[in-house]
Amino acid sequence: MEIKDLNWRKSSYTSGNGGNCVEIAPLPGGMAVRDSKRPTGPMLHFSESEWRTFITSLKSAQLTNG
Repeated sequence: MEIKDLNWRKSSYTSGNGGNCVEIAPLPGGMAVRDSKRPTGPMLHFSESEWRTFITSLKSAQLTNG
């Protein structure tokens, strides 16, 4: 699968004036992450388990930090 074929999306918290953010795209068996400023640059690959752990950790930190 090529980078251009992925269905990339930005966070809903990204500003409407073209603000830069990370983007994510589903992969078979996981998730890809890239910097929106460099759409043809490198991307990180996470397995389903790694992605689930990451999201769970973010949600947990959000709940404890307010």
